[in-house]
Amino acid sequence: MSTEKTSWPEVVGWPATAAVTQINSDRPDVAIEVVPSGTFVMPGYNAKRVRVFFDAGNPIGPVVSIPVVG
Repeated sequence: MSTEKTSWPEVVGWPATAAVTQINSDRPDVAIEVVPSGTFVMPGYNAKRVRVFFDAGNPIGPVVSIPVVG
């Protein structure tokens, strides 16, 4: 069983930049996409991608949902 981290619930509420730094530290092998909440994204699973959705209307740009691999 893999021990690689696949979700980051602890970063919800963090500034998106800090969340990206943490995810990159835990999983340097994945591409991280930073996306404003509510933006349409193409569906589909990618084991080498993490999307970080943030509140673009807030000056600190907090993460609004749990980032997960996929």
